[in-house]
Amino acid sequence: MKAPKFWTVVPALLVAGAVGLAYAKLPQPPMDEAAKAAAAAKKAKAADAAKKAAGDLAKAQDRVAERYKREKGMTTASPKMKK
Repeated sequence: MKAPKFWTVVPALLVAGAVGLAYAKLPQPPMDEAAKAAAAAKKAKAADAAKKAAGDLAKAQDRVAERYKREKGMTTASPKMKK
């Protein structure tokens, strides 16, 4: 006796559903005051590090642009435009 195609797919769907439920994320427990303060300090430290990294990247990009212009013999335009 042959089973219809529908019944061959059902076990695969059940397994996929069980795996999905097993990997479901549980809600985070409420944080106490010390944990909130530590999280805020960590967030501030990460923001400072990101700001410093952005500044370093900008300096590096400026150095590369200046070197490129110097090697290609380019000159920068004057800030005053002639009318």
